[in-house]
Amino acid sequence: MTIGLSSGSKRTLVLCLLLALGTLALYNRVFRAEFLRYDDDRYVVENPQVRAGIHWSTVTWAFTTFEQANWHPLTWLSHALDCQIFGLNPAEQHGMNLLLHAANVLLLFLLLQWLTGYTWRSLAVAALFAAHPMNVESVAWIAERKTVLCMFFFLLALLAYAYYVSKPSLKRYLALIVLFAMSLMSKPMSITLPFVLLLMDYWPLGRLRSNRQVDPEVSALSGSASAKRSMAWLITGKLPLFAMSAASAVITMKAQQAGGAIRMKYSLPTHLQNAVVGYVWYIGKALWPSRLAALYPYPQTGWQMRTVVLAALFLIVVTGMVLRYRQRHYLFWGWFWFLGTMVPMIGLIQVGNQAVANRYAYLPFVGLFAMAVWGVSDIASGLKIRSYVAAAAAVVVVAFCVVAYRQVGYWHDDFSLWAHTLAVTRRNFVAEDNFGNALIKAGKYDEGIAHFRRAAEIEPGDPVSEVNLGFYAQQHGWLKEAEMRYQYALQLASDPQVRAAAYASLAGVYYTLHDYPQAQQNFDSALRLKWTSPFIFLYMGLIAQKTDNWNDAIRYYATYIAVEPTAVGYFLLGQALEHAGDSARAKLAYQQARDTSGDISHARQAAEKLLAQ
Repeated sequence: MTIGLSSGSKRTLVLCLLLALGTLALYNRVFRAEFLRYDDDRYVVENPQVRAGIHWSTVTWAFTTFEQANWHPLTWLSHALDCQIFGLNPAEQHGMNLLLHAANVLLLFLLLQWLTGYTWRSLAVAALFAAHPMNVESVAWIAERKTVLCMFFFLLALLAYAYYVSKPSLKRYLALIVLFAMSLMSKPMSITLPFVLLLMDYWPLGRLRSNRQVDPEVSALSGSASAKRSMAWLITGKLPLFAMSAASAVITMKAQQAGGAIRMKYSLPTHLQNAVVGYVWYIGKALWPSRLAALYPYPQTGWQMRTVVLAALFLIVVTGMVLRYRQRHYLFWGWFWFLGTMVPMIGLIQVGNQAVANRYAYLPFVGLFAMAVWGVSDIASGLKIRSYVAAAAAVVVVAFCVVAYRQVGYWHDDFSLWAHTLAVTRRNFVAEDNFGNALIKAGKYDEGIAHFRRAAEIEPGDPVSEVNLGFYAQQHGWLKEAEMRYQYALQLASDPQVRAAAYASLAGVYYTLHDYPQAQQNFDSALRLKWTSPFIFLYMGLIAQKTDNWNDAIRYYATYIAVEPTAVGYFLLGQALEHAGDSARAKLAYQQARDTSGDISHARQAAEKLLAQ
């Protein structure tokens, strides 16, 4: 007797392999991409807790910090694990994002196939999810690990719920709770999961008593799912999940307030208008994903009332049609999946400068893809044109792949990302600032300052522009102008990271002016705001050394080399240890400097240059 896979299982396995290989091939360019100075620095490159790898202190910090205006401990730990295994290598960290995206593609396919019994329709939805250009941002941006990780646990939670429904037990319900908690601890966008589970009860599980029937080709769940329940009963069974969502919402609000991410720049009616137009904007990008950008600025004058009214009418008409044809359960399921899962990201409360964002579509677009695939398939079956529709679907997926592959290239580095963003958006002061920084990094100072000035012109109250203009002045030795710019940025900024950058830069000005008490005071202010750039510890060590405070110098230099192990750092630590009378450890530090640089004289010259400033 031979035991083997059934033909259906073999087909599923082959399709999973094709989906995985196709996704990896589509995104292979991410392995050549760099870290961006757009949150990658804050999340990984200049974050000492993350760079230290997995330790008990890292775990404690991850679960207690509101850094980056979020509470997402599993996201922090995933980045720390990357650093533990790969170090500061962007290729592997991009690769982890890609592997999570590929896993999400497979989980989505298997979930839909299991729940509905439709293999090819489920494959089409998964292929659209894998290839859609709007999802590039969540995959190709290392700092967006939180989105792909959250989706991973979200889909696992949906599978756990289906498993629980097939044979209810406490253990299976606890598995659902744990996976939901892990999703929330990756990114709070998953707070809508209880709502999604109610949609699953409606279709494809068919557990809601008002349903006339379960879909004709339902999976092995059809037997248990046929036991109808009232809406009140179904909601009651999810009360622990709703409580978890409420707790996550409260924690998220506190984190965003603590991080200065919530902006009160516009009125509530303006936010409502943006939300209405935003829904239609996302639908448009789902159909025609062109001119995609890293950031879409909030319209400074708001949306025209005609645009808002037309968008509202469109949403009302579509909702009415979905309710009118609710016997086609997938329309109701897909539409309300899209509307509901988008609520946390639609901008009713403004977080950041963006009006909309590509990454916000990662979860909600699943609903639109299901509506499109099931709807077109039903029409094709009625008209007996399945083969033509299948060919058209393949063309659409290939077209999305071409656009997505090109979009991945824009995320290669800061220069290409922000050059493209400026090309496809208007009056984008954030893009001007970031492109200016990319030019400065490339040594094109005069070109960079032009973009900083353009940003300040577009948004006169932008503290980031003032910090950048101060940095330019500081680099040219115009210290009084730099001081003035940094002081003005501190008056404007509410974001702790921007304030910390201004304090640290201002401390650099005072250090150059040999005003060490003022420099120390501003460095301390930056540290209190959890400024993560390692150079701050180097300069605090230099100040301590210049004032003969050797114990503090040792502490600061040791902290610096723990994050940035450079030859000059080891040499300065050796000097401090030698002056403190610890000759044995000083010799070890000098040896480390020699091993790092190959020639200790270079480290000595660099240290002398720093001390001479």
